[in-house]
Parts: sequence; C-alpha cells; structure tokens
Amino acid sequence: METAATRKTSWLTKKWSLFALGLVLGALIILGIRFTTYKLPAHVHYHANFAVYINGAREQFKDPAYYEDVMACTPTGNDMTPAERAHMHENINDAVHVHDHAVTWGQFFTNIGWSIGDDFIKTRTTMYQASGDQKLHILINGQDYTGLTPITNTQIKDEDALLVSFGDISKATLQTEYKSISHSAHKYDVGKDPQTCSAGGGQVTWKDRFTHLF
Repeated sequence: METAATRKTSWLTKKWSLFALGLVLGALIILGIRFTTYKLPAHVHYHANFAVYINGAREQFKDPAYYEDVMACTPTGNDMTPAERAHMHENINDAVHVHDHAVTWGQFFTNIGWSIGDDFIKTRTTMYQASGDQKLHILINGQDYTGLTPITNTQIKDEDALLVSFGDISKATLQTEYKSISHSAHKYDVGKDPQTCSAGGGQVTWKDRFTHLF
C-alpha cells in the first residue's frame, strides 16, 4: 500500500531525475552548438618592409637559404618554430611575413642568421662594429632611432618600414636609402601571397571539432 512517505519519495525521485535529464540535455545542446559552429581561428598574418645597406651597398639576400617555404605559413600557436613566426618568401628580399604576436625585428634577423645590436651588425659571414664615423643607423617609418635603442626588442608592426644602414653615412644619403624601401606590405596584407599563406584559418576537420569540443 502506497503511503504518503512513499509518494513523497517517488515525487522527489522523479523531480531529481527530470532535473538531471535537463542538465544532460542542456549540456548536449551546448556541445552540439559548439561542434557545429566551431571555426579555426584566423592566425596572425601581416607584413612589413625593410632594407639593409652596408657601406652604401644594399644587401640583396640572394642565398635561397634566407627564404622559407610557403608551407611555413600554416602552423599556428605552440606548433610554430621561430622561423615560422617571421620570415621571407619566394626571393622577395624586402618583405617580412609575420605570423605570430609580439615578434621583434631582432627575432626576424636571428631567423635569417643575422644579428643586430646597438652598435653592430653581423651578417652570416661578417661582423661590422661601429667605430669613429662608422655607425649603425636605424630608421623606422622615417623616424631616426640611431644611437637611441637597439631594434632587438622592437616589435614588428603591420606595414612598418625599417632601414638598417651601416657606415659613414650623411643624412642626405640616409634619406635616399630610406626612400628606396618598398611599401608593398599593404598589398600583401590584402592579397594572397602566396595562396597557402592566406590569412584564413584553413579547413575545419572532424578532429578539430572534437578536439575543441570541451
């Protein structure tokens, strides 16, 4: 015979069962929405221009080893190597491709085997140390940073124009060298350069959806 206590227990059991079922259904709905709407995040991808002059001669960066394969564009986040974060492509010797946050000019030059300090520039083969009238000149976006701060920790910003010039250089010559810098960064920002280096996050796979489900 069903008593009041039994009915109360049954009612509480049903109540908690419905509550638990509601939680499960709510969680499934949320997970379903996350699964169906997940998109790969667009990775960082912007550009800057630069030029390097040593004793009046512009460095051409002719060695193919200076350039990364276009597939260096695809990794993101923790999967990226230093070279994938900032590099050059396809023998274009005046454009830097940046694929991560807070990448510095020092890191870019390190990636191509060079080093630039506050009073020296070191190529893959030669060290040039400031002495007397021989100085390391730095211009960024037309502003003269010579003798002020090394560019090692200076972040590469979108559409920056950097001039590095070593030697006994007059102000007029320095300005001429700066004006020789290409301003192609914007063109690369809005274009595909190359196609596998586009700014999108790529094709979402089933594995991507399950990996980012929770």
